[in-house]
Amino acid sequence: MTKPIPVLTIDGPGGAGKGTISSLVAERLGWHLLDSGALYRLTATAAVKHGIALDDEAAVAALAESLDVAFPIENGKPRTLLEGDEVSQAIRTEQTGELASQVAALPAVRAALLQRQRDFQKAPGLVADGRDMGTVVFVDAPLKIFLTASAEERARRRHLQLQEAGMNASLSSLLKEIQARDARDTQRSVAPLKPADDAITLDTTRLSIPEVVERLAELLAQKGLASGT
Repeated sequence: MTKPIPVLTIDGPGGAGKGTISSLVAERLGWHLLDSGALYRLTATAAVKHGIALDDEAAVAALAESLDVAFPIENGKPRTLLEGDEVSQAIRTEQTGELASQVAALPAVRAALLQRQRDFQKAPGLVADGRDMGTVVFVDAPLKIFLTASAEERARRRHLQLQEAGMNASLSSLLKEIQARDARDTQRSVAPLKPADDAITLDTTRLSIPEVVERLAELLAQKGLASGT
């Protein structure tokens, strides 16, 4: 029998460190990386670009199915292209995150993007970052992680990121946005945000990025998946 391509799923709320941790672990292992949240952000961005209402579920789902996106890596850095245009920074705004959360609550959109996400599973392995990677998209993954942190800590981290990027933002407003997004993501009827039954939960509130990466390396080694570490 052909050995299945291993998948490490990393789910959790926004600001828990999923993106940073996932990219570092993927680089360390030499595995592919799936940023599923980017697909929803790109879908929302494309809908706005083409004047499609975000509550028009059928139209947004059709757009998601034919989404013209690419994730080329140039000079060691990943880029995000939508219909040929560079949108790497544009899709990372808080506003786009809010729109993506609305789009992600639409069942038809999630169905349209499901197979596109599974197609990222290629040798030698995949690190899948998202909110339902372990519960819906890769239910047979040998290692599932649920990263979390307090809402206050996630707001503080986001505030620091924005400051470093030269952008102004209110810490209190960021906290409210994170709490609202958490509520929407955990209470949606399809694929609500929650740990998979067999996931390992890691609270990163008081952990540094290197500490989390090392912890994941240990867990991967325990599963016999860490040949690249």
